Amino acid sequence: MKLAVVGAHCGDAEIQAGAIAHKYAKAGHEVTFVHLTAGEKGNPPNISVDDYREQKIKESEKVAEILGVKTITLDYKDAELTCNDEIVMRVATLMREIKPNVVITHWKNSIHPDHELCYEIVQAAQLKAGLPGFDLNGLPPHYYGIYHSENWEDMDGYDPDVYIDVSDEFDTYLEALSNYWFIMNSSSFRYYDYYKALGTVRGCLNRCKYAQTLKFTTGGNVRKGGIIPGYEL
Repeated sequence: MKLAVVGAHCGDAEIQAGAIAHKYAKAGHEVTFVHLTAGEKGNPPNISVDDYREQKIKESEKVAEILGVKTITLDYKDAELTCNDEIVMRVATLMREIKPNVVITHWKNSIHPDHELCYEIVQAAQLKAGLPGFDLNGLPPHYYGIYHSENWEDMDGYDPDVYIDVSDEFDTYLEALSNYWFIMNSSSFRYYDYYKALGTVRGCLNRCKYAQTLKFTTGGNVRKGGIIPGYEL
């Protein structure tokens, strides 16, 4: 299996699904984090936007090393994303190169415009990557499934469909997160405390120590057939 986690900024993929990613990487599956931007506009005092971009990319590489995954950061600018043909085709081409079975990304409703745009881009790229009529650098068509993961800024209408036990991976996940400056030092949001507590709460609901959740694309959890799902006649 190949898994890709696509986030708007360096740090989004990691906080949303880092423990899930580590679980699959440990099991021998190929996992890739894709960041559309570095998230450089939240630069700390006395650090320029350009310097913070470089810092965040280096932090993302360290986090990826700890979690055992690959990482890619595209060169789009933080807080300036647009969903246009250029970026959709670029992400579609990248998906044909990576060939993920599953892509995890932001939920569609967010207080952050980049997150909503990332959702739209991934959805549009799914179509372009999967249709043979699009010539993307000569790469064969590739279709992938989409799930959405949990981000504190994307909670409008986010009701989990899937709970995944990440009890054995959670300590490594927290260690990895601690390498991001913004997670440990933000004055506007307590990222580390929130995601540690979230993993605990989701674990309680999943009857395990720690869990992370996923949500189907709207309508994707509909099951059609002649039996109750999971109960053979």
